[in-house]
Amino acid sequence: MPAKYHIHAHAAPPRFPTEGKLGIVDWREDCSSCHNCVKKGCVYGFYREETDLLRDDIGYLDYIYKCKGCLTCIQNCTKNILTRVVNPEYERLGDEYFRPDIILTTWYQAETGAVPVSGCGYGGPFSGSGFDSMWTDMSEIVRPTRDGIHGREYINTSVDIGRKLKRLNFSGDTITDTVPPLLSSPLPLMFDMVAEQWRHPVILSAMVKVAAELKLFAIIDSEVLAGMSVEERAPVIPLFTGTDPVREAAGAQAPMIILPDSENILETVKECKSQNSQRIVAVRVTAGTDSFKRVTELAGNGVEVINLRFDSHGREEAGKQRHMRDVIREVHGELIRQGLRDEVTLFTSGGIALPEHMAKAIICGTDLVAIDIPLIVALECRLCGQCALGGQCSIGLATIDEHYAVSRMINLMGSWHSQLLEMLGAMGIREARRLRGEVGRCMFFEDLERAAFGRLFGKRLDRKN
Repeated sequence: MPAKYHIHAHAAPPRFPTEGKLGIVDWREDCSSCHNCVKKGCVYGFYREETDLLRDDIGYLDYIYKCKGCLTCIQNCTKNILTRVVNPEYERLGDEYFRPDIILTTWYQAETGAVPVSGCGYGGPFSGSGFDSMWTDMSEIVRPTRDGIHGREYINTSVDIGRKLKRLNFSGDTITDTVPPLLSSPLPLMFDMVAEQWRHPVILSAMVKVAAELKLFAIIDSEVLAGMSVEERAPVIPLFTGTDPVREAAGAQAPMIILPDSENILETVKECKSQNSQRIVAVRVTAGTDSFKRVTELAGNGVEVINLRFDSHGREEAGKQRHMRDVIREVHGELIRQGLRDEVTLFTSGGIALPEHMAKAIICGTDLVAIDIPLIVALECRLCGQCALGGQCSIGLATIDEHYAVSRMINLMGSWHSQLLEMLGAMGIREARRLRGEVGRCMFFEDLERAAFGRLFGKRLDRKN
């Protein structure tokens, strides 16, 4: 049995104070100065070190919002002088999709490489939109050998990229088929090209180095690729967006390239394959209402890898603005009906904010995902939007230390890998490839609601109309 794939994490403390979610305010004028002060009994020791914390460089508000939210002090104070408050700066983090809790969770993962655990339980809604309306079946977690990262069973998280043969033909002991090129990734993800406002040389260099160390792949625009050395290009998948992709691809030595979809894309793919038959040529398709038709058309004409691109919030960039959850299921189902599913590798970009999103996207039918924004958030980005407007970055991404950036990204991937192992183990699945399209290991809110209440109340009304 080969050695288990493992990502070694090393602590990478934040450069700036972390915006905590909760704080405890005490009304000291009502304090009775009892000898059993609950603040001294804080299990995290924040109040025991109160004087030392305030004497150091840490600010008062930074100290206040270090609370972990166990609420023990609030419950046990005999005078009821302690009150929980929410940090207003925390509520300003991110946006409606990359919510403050996702930002804070990503920071923790990038700092420690550990699986995040909330001490105050889940206080959110029962269901939400997109991936938040899916629940994975964790019934197999009761088996002691399938305890995720601590289990005794080997769980394979690798996936293949490329076209697979439907069958093998032999002449005696010799395979007569021409086996198409295949790439293997130890995780069902790759790094996507980040938005233009984040394409600083140090950021791109860190992404490529992390991909090389973890044996992953990084998608880099061909214009940026020109400034990289041959050694740096090893894990890079070039994205050709110029007017003459065939000429640009002629000199590329990468094992895989990506071309944007166009009217004559099939001819372009054929020309690129004629340059190097052992190179995988992928096509990037913008997700829209008829994505399933376009994907099946390309797959039926021999395209071996298709990248279905969504916006940063996981929505269609054209059409009904459906979430990627529904689009992937539609595309996957159509490929199965056409008998093409194993002849094409489908990977999706955009909308992946958490490791659970990666697993849920695979359950819906994609083979792997490409991530971009989580890598930037790992570097302490607040997603404030100032850089997109030409403003000054509050955390100095353009001048970040490369070694620090590499450490934070590796830690993030280590945490994501551990969480994927936990989910696969709890679902009783021993390899990520078997997770693809496995909707039997998942529950959808709409299906449960329809089964439970549909006969009583009928169909849910669309509030947009």
